[in-house]
Amino acid sequence: MKIEVLGSGCPRCKQTYKIMEMAKVETGINAELVYVTDINEIISRGVMSTPAVAINGKIVVSGKIPTLEEAKQLLG
Repeated sequence: MKIEVLGSGCPRCKQTYKIMEMAKVETGINAELVYVTDINEIISRGVMSTPAVAINGKIVVSGKIPTLEEAKQLLG
């Protein structure tokens, strides 16, 4: 599994990365976690509002910070 957090590096995006990292640890899932900050890459993926989260290339969250419980459900 590949988890990508897409964002500019703002505090909201960094918080989303931390939450996804905690969810990964708490679920014990074996996944690669990547932080994508390249604005051209983010736009090419169709993301209009950050932070965004993609799992295996599919955007599952956009424009909001998921809660830890939401993040764990996305990984479940």
